[in-house]
Amino acid sequence: MRNTANETALTPVSGKGQPMKTFAVGSAALLLAAVLTAQAQPSNLEKGARTMQSMNDVRAVAPALEQYGQTLLMDGVWKRPDLSPRDRSIVTLAALIARNQSTDMPYHLDLALDHGIRPGEISEMITHLAFYAGWGNAMTAVAAAKDVFARRKIRADQLPPAAANLLPLDEAAEAQRAAGVEKNFGAVAPGVVQYTSDVLFRDLWLRPGLAPRDRSLVTVSSLIASGQSAQIPYHLNRAMDNGLTRAEAAEVLTHLAFYAGWPNIFSALPVANEVFDKRPAQGAPK
Repeated sequence: MRNTANETALTPVSGKGQPMKTFAVGSAALLLAAVLTAQAQPSNLEKGARTMQSMNDVRAVAPALEQYGQTLLMDGVWKRPDLSPRDRSIVTLAALIARNQSTDMPYHLDLALDHGIRPGEISEMITHLAFYAGWGNAMTAVAAAKDVFARRKIRADQLPPAAANLLPLDEAAEAQRAAGVEKNFGAVAPGVVQYTSDVLFRDLWLRPGLAPRDRSLVTVSSLIASGQSAQIPYHLNRAMDNGLTRAEAAEVLTHLAFYAGWPNIFSALPVANEVFDKRPAQGAPK
């Protein structure tokens, strides 16, 4: 399916229902070493200085928090083997954007780029989360990313275009999803139902700038981080259909306990457990 629109804003849906077109902080010694060895790289020097200041701020207010941040986060959860550093950066950024937590965004945007996430993938994450976490939260992320991109000399022509050649649509699966939503909610909010089909599942989810597994990882992480447990079953199943393993999904929950809080995780745990129980064992035929 090819998107031929060239406008950057959404266009109205026709009366015939035609689809829309597009539209943690390290220890002082380690940080000081990073600063001293980065003198030939101004961007790394600036990043090290900002991180050092952040750590100093934490130490001045909550010394125990600094200690937990080192031993539990950077020396602990970030090094657990069942989720790659790249995936952990995706999960963390999704949580920060969903929760509109702008203070830590620059640090984690830099870390994400260092972990191999491409600028275009960050652009797509922010675009995706405009729909799943709200436009205002996405705009907060835009402001944070703009400064990081400028400092790292990332240009707009390195980012995905507004109009893209979309990935193939699984027509049968989409028809089943759309029919269920129409049956349950068509009489309640027909506009929501139509936007869900035309914009989200026939456009946004098919943009090629973010792999389907990563797009699902962003979505599930944002839902958990914002306490949207009712929406987790569909999207966790979709994530696992898109290649997320059970071990990885479990590790997403562990990671997010630190970035979204234990109550949100314990709200998500029984939902995830039910999804795991109903799925065939990995490696067995479906």
